[in-house]
Amino acid sequence: MAIERVRAYFREHGMEERVQEFSVSSATVELAAAALNCEPQRIAKTLSFMVSDRPVLIVAAGDVKIDNPKYKAQFGKKAKMLSPQEAEALVGHAVGGVCPFAVNEGVEVYLDESLKRFETVFPACGSANSAIELTIPELEKYSGALGWVDVRK
Repeated sequence: MAIERVRAYFREHGMEERVQEFSVSSATVELAAAALNCEPQRIAKTLSFMVSDRPVLIVAAGDVKIDNPKYKAQFGKKAKMLSPQEAEALVGHAVGGVCPFAVNEGVEVYLDESLKRFETVFPACGSANSAIELTIPELEKYSGALGWVDVRK
């Protein structure tokens, strides 16, 4: 299971105890916000795309949508989200639990500027009922992000 990969990843960094698992689904921004009792915008949703021949993850605030012209300007292609089957196969996490941690080799991760307005955010941890609270510097460090982008509406 992907959550076990993420737990092992955070165990290596002495942070496994911070991974939260819920008895309810956190597969959508709204469900995650309810499970965590926080504002939906603080959910760090991870969106998966195909850019040329490589999978790309963009972690963005829960209240933003992708702006196609900005996305195309950033990546040189129209936004094409991965199907649920493609996401699980190429990224290593199923939709609802996609996160930037313990992903398959070759997956590129970017953080959207929309996250910078928060002190802490809550990305998923590889399952549809998990999350971890991270500061923005922690998210930068543990996501292995290649950089910040602005692809939001």
